[in-house]
Amino acid sequence: MSSEAPENTPAHEPDAIKAAVIEALKQIYDPEIPVNIYDLGLIYGVDVDENGRVDVKMTLTAPGCPVAQTFPGQVEAAIRQVPGVTDAHVEVVWDPPWTKDRMSEAAKLQLGML
Repeated sequence: MSSEAPENTPAHEPDAIKAAVIEALKQIYDPEIPVNIYDLGLIYGVDVDENGRVDVKMTLTAPGCPVAQTFPGQVEAAIRQVPGVTDAHVEVVWDPPWTKDRMSEAAKLQLGML
């Protein structure tokens, strides 16, 4: 008998996994701005299927960002560490372009923009 929880436990439900992924994303900081990538508005979408596969659409503050080649892989690795995630894919998109309007109020407050 396996000691693992059954697959239908809340930890393996897409909504629970999505919430945990968002919390993980809030632990990743933009290398140039001292704000996490979720509150900075770099995450455009988080989708979790019934098998625990996570697809994230994200952007960067600028196309010429010095970490454009490596940062998505770091984000993907962090997502894979979330319990219940079976696979992860991060896609960088440039449309719509990132603007300061995408930032959360908490991020704007942290940066003195409110």
